[in-house]
Amino acid sequence: MYAIIEDSGTQIKVSKGDVVDLDLRDLEEGAKEVVFERVLVVGGGDGPATIGTPYVAGAKVVGEILGELLGDKVVKTMYKRRKGSRRKMGHRQPYLRVRIGEISA
Repeated sequence: MYAIIEDSGTQIKVSKGDVVDLDLRDLEEGAKEVVFERVLVVGGGDGPATIGTPYVAGAKVVGEILGELLGDKVVKTMYKRRKGSRRKMGHRQPYLRVRIGEISA
């Protein structure tokens, strides 16, 4: 069974047991799972896929929080010719790692 969920403006295809990295969000302290209620498509079960308009009514995906992590470092350099101006900046995007558990339609 699979589902397509919407999270932070991104559509992600997930199945049970998948590990996905999502944008970091504010969660309650001690939270162990996150529930996605913006489910666009549910399929792969016994029958045709259920497509929402825009969301599937009553469908949800539950994920277990594995932890927070930082993505790869992105380095940006700026240069202005004939000015002696150079600038180097780096950034590491924070992510939330989630293991998909239950998909219900």
